[in-house]
Amino acid sequence: MTVLMDGIVFGESPRWHDGRLWFSDWGAGQVIALGPAGGHEVVVSVPSFPMCIDFLPDGRLLVVDSARRRLLRRDPDGSMVAHADLAAISGKPWNDIVVDARGNAYVNNIGFDFPGGEPAPGIVALVTPDGTARPVAGDLAFPNGMAITADGTTLIVAESHGGRLTAFPIGPDGSLGDRRTWADLGDGHPDGICADSDGAVWYADVGERHCVRVREGGEVLDTVKLDRGAFACALSRDDYPHLYVVGQEYGDAQATEPTGQVVAFPAPAPGAGRP
Repeated sequence: MTVLMDGIVFGESPRWHDGRLWFSDWGAGQVIALGPAGGHEVVVSVPSFPMCIDFLPDGRLLVVDSARRRLLRRDPDGSMVAHADLAAISGKPWNDIVVDARGNAYVNNIGFDFPGGEPAPGIVALVTPDGTARPVAGDLAFPNGMAITADGTTLIVAESHGGRLTAFPIGPDGSLGDRRTWADLGDGHPDGICADSDGAVWYADVGERHCVRVREGGEVLDTVKLDRGAFACALSRDDYPHLYVVGQEYGDAQATEPTGQVVAFPAPAPGAGRP
């Protein structure tokens, strides 16, 4: 394990883009781009929590502004503009986002106030390139990380309270078909996920302090251990692939000082699909 950056308040939503690792520091309200040598840049500040990120096919950044129940877009001049209004669909916290090759954005909502709320079913909404939003899946047990397979035909959703990865076929209009269990994770609680070129999926698990690589059906292929909670992960797409993990202490220990880190592990296969 190599530590690339520390002093992060609450790191989440890592994305490999244009040869750099981008991620959100929810605690600082910042989107940060981290270079291979470790130098970093604060790209934009958004005072929101959560604030997951992904990119449109033309490279423009999308940011989930959960506090205001909307999706923001960073235009080429650096300005942040409203891309979609999500308030009419749900007033509960919006969470992760993944964008397909056509510019359709899938954004999930956990369905209840967190922390402290009574658990309730969550949803996935589709935001089309023109900013129109509609729900396309429901009855999810704390939907968290999401990924689209390399062939663009399947959306995989981590259900943190369900202990599983759930797959939906993607229709021609972006709608989602009948779900199936992609992998039963037993006692696992998947948070952020990413897919690789071998068709496997890595998932981060906060409580177990590790990331696990599984194939469809649930067979465990690899595990990497951290010394703090693993919140989300991303894979590079170069000749020497690495798994990047954002992690931090959670709960009382988190309140005392920033414990967030970005760490890297050599990976058996590069990233594939989206994000």
